[in-house]
Amino acid sequence: MASKGKKDIVERTSALIEEQALTKEQLLTYLRQVMEIRAFENNISTLLGKDLLKGASHLYAGSEAVAVGAIAAIREGDLVTSTHRGHGHAHAHGDTAAKTPAAKQEHYNKMMAEVLGKSGGYCKGKGGSMHIADVDHGNLGATGIVGGNIPVAVGAALVQKLKHTDKVVLCFFGDGASNTGNFHESLNMASLWDLPVVFVVENNLYAMSVPWAKASKLPNVADRACAYGIPGEVVDGMDVLAVRGGVEKAVARARAGQGPSIVEAKTYRYFGHSHSDPRAYRTREEEQAYKDRDPIIVLSEEMKAVGLLSEDEFEAMNQQVKGKLKDAMAYSEASPAPDPSEVSTDVFAPSIFTVKDVEAEAELRAKVKADGGMRQISYAEAIQEALREEMTRDADVFIMGEDVGLYGGAYGATRNLFQEFGEWRVIDTPISEATIGGAAVGAAMAGMRPVAEIMYVDFTPLCMDQIANQGAKNRYMFGGKTSVPMVVRTEGGAGRAIAAHHSQSLESLWTHFPGIYVVMPSTPYDVKGLLKAAIRDNNPVMFIEHKMLYKNKGPVPETEYLIPLGVADVKRSGKDLTMVTYSRQVLNCLAAAEELAREGIDAEVIDLRSLVPLDSETIVNSVKKTGRFVGVTEAYENTSFINEVMAVVNEKAFDWLDAPMQRVAAANVPVPRAEVLEDMAIPNVKRIMAACRKVMS
Repeated sequence: MASKGKKDIVERTSALIEEQALTKEQLLTYLRQVMEIRAFENNISTLLGKDLLKGASHLYAGSEAVAVGAIAAIREGDLVTSTHRGHGHAHAHGDTAAKTPAAKQEHYNKMMAEVLGKSGGYCKGKGGSMHIADVDHGNLGATGIVGGNIPVAVGAALVQKLKHTDKVVLCFFGDGASNTGNFHESLNMASLWDLPVVFVVENNLYAMSVPWAKASKLPNVADRACAYGIPGEVVDGMDVLAVRGGVEKAVARARAGQGPSIVEAKTYRYFGHSHSDPRAYRTREEEQAYKDRDPIIVLSEEMKAVGLLSEDEFEAMNQQVKGKLKDAMAYSEASPAPDPSEVSTDVFAPSIFTVKDVEAEAELRAKVKADGGMRQISYAEAIQEALREEMTRDADVFIMGEDVGLYGGAYGATRNLFQEFGEWRVIDTPISEATIGGAAVGAAMAGMRPVAEIMYVDFTPLCMDQIANQGAKNRYMFGGKTSVPMVVRTEGGAGRAIAAHHSQSLESLWTHFPGIYVVMPSTPYDVKGLLKAAIRDNNPVMFIEHKMLYKNKGPVPETEYLIPLGVADVKRSGKDLTMVTYSRQVLNCLAAAEELAREGIDAEVIDLRSLVPLDSETIVNSVKKTGRFVGVTEAYENTSFINEVMAVVNEKAFDWLDAPMQRVAAANVPVPRAEVLEDMAIPNVKRIMAACRKVMS
């Protein structure tokens, strides 16, 4: 500010204040917020330096004007997604949402306690510095994955469009995130659908140690906006009023239904990327140049120049900030560490099913098996019925994915639904798996129940970050204070001679992540009841259908029913050995069991139906009865899920085993194209029978 004359400052500041219709009270609030964020960050730096704080903390000092200015431009009810360097966003948003001085202090306390890993923190100490969230007030949380929050913001904005609200989503991220695929996929989808989201780029000139000039041909991230047909503006990220003005225009545009914008705030971080960063890639002269334009200096001088801040008022505020920080530290020090019992809480939302529900479904299942006159429909028709019933029952259920609309997705399962419910309940998306997955996460956190379709399970690794790191972990990281009720429908398995990229069984990838359910139905009855249950559940569900089952027909009740997740089905009772399997291999196991019966071997066949949650009780009880175990899966033998089932049997039923357990799995080779090789690679009836004979011998 020293380079500008007082007259210039007065004229510019007066114009900004008039243009934004700001009061002295508002300006004092912005200054206080900037000072409180700075005090918070300096305190964290001190604690890190003294080794009193463990873990990673990415400090926001220097960029306070961006968080304060941007959040000042939105209103109550609007939403925010944040980043690993998100203390400033969380504080500006939470302080604005708090209505009384006591509530504001409580917010500051919880922020500090969370960074310190204390039970009194926003997320009960489970999220820490990089994962602060206050979902109840619209802060959908921060992520430690660069760019990971951008698709989530798109999903939250999609909800506002579908529900016809006038709410807006602010999405904060750094210049480094603008070079990720999430950025480009998300901006394309948001612009295509005119979603009410404002992408706020905090360009602090360095992504870790890489300068922006070495990461992009363009001088500004905002220059990329033209590729998506949306506005892009660069603002002074060291000036609260400049940021507020730019974001305010973008918010007004979004609120009016005109779609997204990019607001790029050129700012600076005073500290390194993290505490261990020596900042050797920056000059001290560069750092000082930005500190000369410190957000506190800029805003306070602007206010003083127009007579809205005196030295006494500034000093009083400074003392107030120190007192607030002292109280926050006292609160944090008094707050206990989380109880060890909390380690396993908040992973999953509570089950919506009771013991009575499980018993009722068992009775219905028995009737279905016994009723030879029940109607027969295909697996694909059962899926369509489930989706139609849930979309009719609940307006918050919608479908999104590639090719789900007019042409109807896999075997036309959604074609009629597009015609019945319209393009904004059955939404065709671009080929953007990561953003489909992330948008489903954001939509679920914002109050709807998305059913996202990923065409093949082979493609789900493309959205693994969004589903596994955001969707599956958010509830736990945010201390159980959010739910992510979403379903990802996909198809897997071999049998159509379409080679390695469209024939895999990758369920074990998904069973590895805590916080997500994995369901793999084998019959039309199962697929309908389980899909309906998955849609109503309050957890993310990976729902994997086998491509060779869509045309199979079977009995399905016409009455309403749900199948509780985590309940296996004994498809065939037997006394000599237990076969445990799921999905298409259920049919092969049943065929093998019938052949074995002719040899005098009575095999029991258990269909897991859901892998997570796993019905260990049914498996263990069967093994205790038969004394022998054969596990069958179409997944690669190496680390397949059936290995986990064998571990459960080893731990809980080892003393009842009369022979070593056997497994039948896919060969550890990419699924081949040639039919003869594909048949060799995948379990078949002959291989299953051989394993059963071996365990009997």
